[in-house]
Amino acid sequence: MEAALADVGVRLHRGEPEALEEAYRTLGPLVMSYLGRYVPQPDIEDVMQRVFYEVWRVHDRYDPELSLRGWVLGIARKRAIDHLRKRRDVVVPIDSMREITGDDGRDIAERLVWADEVRAALDLLPDLQRQVIEMAYFEGYTQSEIAARIQVPLGTVKTRTARGLQRLAGLLEAGRPKTDGRGTR
Repeated sequence: MEAALADVGVRLHRGEPEALEEAYRTLGPLVMSYLGRYVPQPDIEDVMQRVFYEVWRVHDRYDPELSLRGWVLGIARKRAIDHLRKRRDVVVPIDSMREITGDDGRDIAERLVWADEVRAALDLLPDLQRQVIEMAYFEGYTQSEIAARIQVPLGTVKTRTARGLQRLAGLLEAGRPKTDGRGTR
């Protein structure tokens, strides 16, 4: 997955609109979940649109040698802070602002929690959707390679991936996945 994301970053830096679409599809669920921790639920989509607008607006500032995920989350953090500052009607606890800025080293713990949440949400996906997502994002296969490996048409892989990512985003947006009734997540 990292290699594919790095390629998206290089193409985004060059100004290819398709790269922005891929970045949105790939990183959108992560950004939405991240924003959901700090931005009120009704405002998340608006802030997310501002994040990806900003990604496109300053795409030439992105250094392809660095993590695209980290760069986009940095923009999301700034837009979340901007949004919270503009909301005069809401009192924001100072602890939540510390979490956003990560001034006390909690960002590593947050990443571990995030990884656990993603794994738990993945476990709730239908097997066929989970399989293609794991192959793409954890094993680094391209969609064409996945299609050849599991012997299904490329369109099927794309559909399973898209539906799986949508379902995954919904699970992550809803909070920590609950157990599935079998005692597992």
